[in-house]
Amino acid sequence: MRIEVPTAVERFGAVRIFSMQHIFELDSGSNLPGRDPQKESIQTIRRISNEVLNDIEKRMAIIVPCKQERLKVMRGVLSGIPHDCLTILVSNSSRKPVDRFRMEQDVFAQFCQFVQRSAVLVHQRDPGLGEAFAAGGYSDLLDEEGLVQHGKGEGMLIGMALAKLSGKDFVGFVDADNYVPGAVQEYIKDFAAGLHMAQTPYSMVRVSWNSKPKVSESRLFFERWGRASEVTNRFLNLLLSDYTGFGTDIIRTGNSGEHAMTLRLGELLSFAPHFGVEPYQYINMLEMFGGVHASPHPEVMESGVEIYQIETLNPHFHEDKGADHVDSMSNSALSTIYNSSICTSGVKEAIRQHVKENEDSLQSQRPYPPLKTLNVKEFFRVLSRSAATFQQIRPVTGIPVLAAPPIVVPESS
Repeated sequence: MRIEVPTAVERFGAVRIFSMQHIFELDSGSNLPGRDPQKESIQTIRRISNEVLNDIEKRMAIIVPCKQERLKVMRGVLSGIPHDCLTILVSNSSRKPVDRFRMEQDVFAQFCQFVQRSAVLVHQRDPGLGEAFAAGGYSDLLDEEGLVQHGKGEGMLIGMALAKLSGKDFVGFVDADNYVPGAVQEYIKDFAAGLHMAQTPYSMVRVSWNSKPKVSESRLFFERWGRASEVTNRFLNLLLSDYTGFGTDIIRTGNSGEHAMTLRLGELLSFAPHFGVEPYQYINMLEMFGGVHASPHPEVMESGVEIYQIETLNPHFHEDKGADHVDSMSNSALSTIYNSSICTSGVKEAIRQHVKENEDSLQSQRPYPPLKTLNVKEFFRVLSRSAATFQQIRPVTGIPVLAAPPIVVPESS
């Protein structure tokens, strides 16, 4: 890959947010004898070899939250995930009257056997999964019935817990409604490039789609920004500006569903419920490491946090879920900003003016505690015993390293 070096950075305490990076070449070749990536990089463009990207992918789990997606679309997403990544599918699809999850399970298992790869699967509302979280001391995620609550953020947390058990160093997220497998593959290559460039073990890579094509008057129109993204980015940047005294538009990925991070950062973050999860990642990092409040993690303040933003070459074709879905995303994002302990009075007033008569949408949503508090040994012990939908898929192969399950019982918590 050849990728632009960030040209600007905003500093907020120990957090560094880099400007958008552009891709010049998705595949810049392998490191043949006599070929030096450093010598082929120039001051503003960096070459990252296939070997380097592949090494990151081997250490990465990709989480795919899924709910009522078209099976062929979901299969296309799976086929776009690089082979050496561990795929974790977390489904919240209906079980009755038609068992959509069973259909997904069949497609997932068949695909993995065809391509000879390991994977992990679980249903979000499995009673055994809820029991496992309770045993691990993480009951905040559960409803009054003892089941994991509905919501995208909740599904992402399940995936994070499984990724942590797998021993991977990095975790990435891709949505299951992407119509273009090649775009999924690019997202993960972008993740790997950003994580390779990071200078701290506490880093995150967030992807910005090149465009979101829509059909308009019988032709494709390539929109640059979605409506929810415009709103979220504007108020996150306004919050930064209110502290620094200088206007900025550095944040372009407030609602980025496609993003990745180091597990060392991920296990320290609190996650917002439902659709507030992506913008709250920004807010939570600024709250903990921005210097406004004393940080509970001095080691992170010393190392610093880096946030990379990379614009894709591929456009993003995905399921149109309607205006209500967009409004829900916008309201969740604005609520996470408005109710933050670092939100200034000026930003609060600007948000109130934006929502005007719909101030009821700015409801406070209690975030879930960091996964670092989860007792993984107890969690996995109960999960493997009680969760009927928990499945570890292993390829039929004579290679021992491939035949081993992705997750084994950890020796310590």
